[in-house]
Amino acid sequence: MSDDRPTRRRTGTRGSAGPRRHATPTQARAVALRILDRVERTQAYADLVLSATLGRSDLAARDRAFVTELVYGTLRWRGRLDYLLGLVSDRPLADLEPSVRTLLRMGAYQIVFADGVPPSAAVDQSVRCARSHGIERAAGFVNAVLRQLVRRVNHLPLPTLAEDPVGHLVHVLSIPGWIAERWLSQLGPDEAAALALASNQVPPLVARANPSFGNGEVLLADLVTRLPDAKTSEWLPNAIDIGHNGNPALDPAFLEGRMTLQDTASQLVVAWLDPQPGENVLDVCAAPGTKTTAIAECVGADGHVVAADRSPRRLGLVGRACRRLRLRNVTTVERDARNDLQDLAPEGGFDRILVDAPCSGLGTLRRNPDARWRLSPDDPAQLAETQHEILTRAAALLGPGGTLVYSTCTVWAEENEDVVGAVLAADPGLRIDDRIPEVVRPFLDDDGFVRTWPHKHGTDGFFIARLTRRTEASGATHE
Repeated sequence: MSDDRPTRRRTGTRGSAGPRRHATPTQARAVALRILDRVERTQAYADLVLSATLGRSDLAARDRAFVTELVYGTLRWRGRLDYLLGLVSDRPLADLEPSVRTLLRMGAYQIVFADGVPPSAAVDQSVRCARSHGIERAAGFVNAVLRQLVRRVNHLPLPTLAEDPVGHLVHVLSIPGWIAERWLSQLGPDEAAALALASNQVPPLVARANPSFGNGEVLLADLVTRLPDAKTSEWLPNAIDIGHNGNPALDPAFLEGRMTLQDTASQLVVAWLDPQPGENVLDVCAAPGTKTTAIAECVGADGHVVAADRSPRRLGLVGRACRRLRLRNVTTVERDARNDLQDLAPEGGFDRILVDAPCSGLGTLRRNPDARWRLSPDDPAQLAETQHEILTRAAALLGPGGTLVYSTCTVWAEENEDVVGAVLAADPGLRIDDRIPEVVRPFLDDDGFVRTWPHKHGTDGFFIARLTRRTEASGATHE
């Protein structure tokens, strides 16, 4: 799909009178509409609702894949879909019932982006969905709007990057206006558009090899027998790019604990933390445990990881991951990292600490397309206050000469270097660690921070800072 305009060539529809009055939609579409409606009405997280819904369903694999495409595709391209629908509807979308608005978006997604769905089927099935979803009164309106979109989709004007950069990011690349303006100011038009387009691509799945069963080469040799597109990551030797085919969560290598699904940028966080065998490590925002388990694999049976998180339910996910990977060196602790954590520290402090802080998540929009619509302009600054509290509390537990990594999956300064700078200014015992492993050098900026970008590296967008506590011999004290 071009970033300029839809390329749908089919324009005719069959059955202008609409579907039979009591005809029902396909089960996959009905399920997708229920998920999207819940996300729209309650601000629920799409990935959680999708996973729970599919987990309870008896849909075939092909239908599950179609539900996933409809949910994520509709959320991902909501900005463009709303713009196009606004051009063909005689009623503003904002005035419509949420369920009607959601149904129109899902139908428009099929017309504009789903190449395997004939336009006539997209219209017909949307009208059926209206009747089965309890909004039969809107069936005629849905039919009329979507038929207009089919007729006009290839001729509707779209803002160009050259003439209207904000409009292009908002109405073509589906980025909310306040985010678009900030990206344009930060990166300039061309790079902002590249980031927006990359944030709308379906990301590949990446696996991390469990070293207890061998390195990345061993894992790859096994995976390619079932997932022929699997290949070694460009950036990390033990990261395997699985691609988009199959369901790796049902693969024997996953079920037997020989691999974990984790994006390359996320794996880089632990690579720069560089935990060593036998060390004591604290992960203060541990759930769901992907980085926790990577650390535990590194420190081995003689090491120990304290995994803290304020959510007992999410801590359960950490325990589940540890059991799958056969890790017995992790202790989970329910704790809000904004509060005092001194009782968690061993004598002399932790050797290494990971602060993978809660953030706006704007580096992971390709995985969480609904996040862009849930965030508000005030969120980054409010999150920065929480991040500062957590980093300050965690840094107090770091032993002399120890290593602390602060990471986020967002791209804005107030959640990243500004937080790190404020903590460094308040704690003279901390400094930027100038020991740089070779694996992170391709991502290192002039300030000593690691940054990964979807449009540059094909990874999620992460910020990573590595700090160390001065030893007493360097003239600093440790509290």
